[in-house]
Amino acid sequence: MKHIPRKRFGQHFLSDQGIIDAIVRAIAPEPGQPMVEIGPGLAALTQPLVERLGRLTVVELDRDLAARLRQHGQLDVIESDVLKVDFAQVAQALNAPKIRVVGNLPYNISTPILFHLLAHVRVIADQHFMLQKEVIDRMVAAPATSAYGRLSVMLQWRYAMENVLFVPPESFDPPPRVDSAVVRMVPHEAPEALSVPVLEELVQVAFSQRRKLLRHTLGRWLEARQFAGTFDTQRRAEEVPVSEYVALAQKCS
Repeated sequence: MKHIPRKRFGQHFLSDQGIIDAIVRAIAPEPGQPMVEIGPGLAALTQPLVERLGRLTVVELDRDLAARLRQHGQLDVIESDVLKVDFAQVAQALNAPKIRVVGNLPYNISTPILFHLLAHVRVIADQHFMLQKEVIDRMVAAPATSAYGRLSVMLQWRYAMENVLFVPPESFDPPPRVDSAVVRMVPHEAPEALSVPVLEELVQVAFSQRRKLLRHTLGRWLEARQFAGTFDTQRRAEEVPVSEYVALAQKCS
């Protein structure tokens, strides 16, 4: 029976074989590697991955699709909202210190998924995700550009990232109304030690009014914390590089 894409799950199924092959080449799966796929859907990417890996764990929220995937002898199916999945427990179940994570993420909740995985980054070797191109542009953006923002800072602090593939709407069924792309995310080996909640709050405050100078936003936040150090607040949030936000968070932690 043909599966009807469900709008509430943000389902757009990849159907372009050339794009599928290119994504698999970018991921470069090796036999026996512990890998988790988020949102396998109709298994367009799942099948070539499991053929190369031998076994694959998948996370699928759609009950009908999960039931269909369970019929595949080489898949371990986690039927759940990905935001409720403890990836540290998944890694432990796979008897792996680190796992690889891939997927065509639902565009309507892609940012929450990225932040959820950020909390489990210690057990992740790398991530390859299909996302809305605009989101990836923000993830990899450089300072002093319009795309540079909270997402750029929070993810660049923890990952080396690159946009590896452009994916047009006609590669999907049904086609989304936006361009897509594939991002590669590799955790930094030795990230700077800091309080993540402090960095999150600091960056959120800084970009809350991105057109204003930081003295109106972050400056007041620093004053309230009785910050005794020095930080140039005569700039806009987008002019501050990731390294300076991280250094400030370390001083405030």
